[in-house]
Amino acid sequence: MVDLPAQDKPTRPPRTPRRGFTRLSRLQTIGVAYLLLGVTLVVQVAGALDPAQVVFLFGLGDGVPQVGVQPAAFTLGTGLLFVLAGVVALGERWTGRYAGVALLVATVLFVPLVLVTSLALSAAGTMNVVPLMGESLRVGTPVALGALAGLYAERSGVVNIGIEGMMLAGAGVGFVVYAVLGAAGGWPLYVSVVVAVAVGGLMAALHALLSVTFRTDQIVSGVAINLLAIGLTSFLRREVLLPLGIGGGSTLPTIEIPLLADLPLVGRSLFVGKPIYFTMFLIFALTQVVLFRSAWGLRVRSVGENPHAAETLGIDVVKTRYQAVIVGGLLAGLAGAWFTLETVGTFDNLITNGKGFIALAALIFGKWRPWSAFGGAVLFGFAEALGRRIQLLDVSVGGFPVPSQFLQVLPFVVTIVVLAGAIGRAIPPASVGVPFERSR
Repeated sequence: MVDLPAQDKPTRPPRTPRRGFTRLSRLQTIGVAYLLLGVTLVVQVAGALDPAQVVFLFGLGDGVPQVGVQPAAFTLGTGLLFVLAGVVALGERWTGRYAGVALLVATVLFVPLVLVTSLALSAAGTMNVVPLMGESLRVGTPVALGALAGLYAERSGVVNIGIEGMMLAGAGVGFVVYAVLGAAGGWPLYVSVVVAVAVGGLMAALHALLSVTFRTDQIVSGVAINLLAIGLTSFLRREVLLPLGIGGGSTLPTIEIPLLADLPLVGRSLFVGKPIYFTMFLIFALTQVVLFRSAWGLRVRSVGENPHAAETLGIDVVKTRYQAVIVGGLLAGLAGAWFTLETVGTFDNLITNGKGFIALAALIFGKWRPWSAFGGAVLFGFAEALGRRIQLLDVSVGGFPVPSQFLQVLPFVVTIVVLAGAIGRAIPPASVGVPFERSR
């Protein structure tokens, strides 16, 4: 190739400076939202509340004094802090890392703001917020297990949006087996849980067959799993459950952790639960060790980052991906058993209610790490538990009750907000979603 003289080389035209709107960074965009929210709280909400009203966040009993809060003053102070956080975030260029700290503080204050405002707009006037911690963990159990199902699959390089279908299939088939066995407590419940786990694994094996062996689009394969589960469980409910006339049954027994269950304040909330709830913590601890402290976990992460390099080292990429996806499916089946066999004791169509998709959001929020994903699951569990509590308060604005549907969508609103903040900063495994073909 002949090099051109310097004067003959093509040159790019000089860039003209862009005029008009300057693009805001992520923190600045969030700062604008908090700034507007803070102004609304200060100008509109705080003035509409009774300055003499006092609500109580803790109804602890046993001689423990209640903690009172004045909603008007609290809302005004929180609104001013939101405005300050928004200004600090907008000045990110000068404030540096303090912009992120300010927004974090504002986000933490958002939870008590919702509680205090809801109590002020209801006739209750008091709420014991301590049980919310335990309720958040329990409600977040299927989301946490679903996040682990996605973690195993996506760490190996396989996108798994079929978590919802695996959960639903496990919930439906597991309860059908329980109904056929007589819908009695004891061993039929545990057998049905095992069946639910196995069905989740079978659905995952089908997803692996389509995605890994046949190299179909992994998103399409996941959608197919979800649709298959909807059709299968609807058919089984119509043809098996309804003719049997089983409207409900027993659920797994409650377990109390000795000594810990007697701790003040948090003992009954955190250390009294059912088997799948406690098993979740063991699985998370085991996952942390397996994925990051074992040879198999290293192979899983290797095929998710660079499958061809892993193949040159003698790792069977296809086998490893099958194993990881199926392990995730087993966990999704266990999450499905939580709905029918541990919580409600019955089965309805679409009983999982989108928890598989929320689990994916928790996984992204946690940046594909086990305990971080667990934190995301607890966040979504808290949003749902909070929505239930507020719904019981009979909140009304201007004399008109707030529709329960607004509160039921709270977990999904949190999902949107979290994903808006996480996507772009959360980096998935390098080869996730990329079909692998063995070298010739």
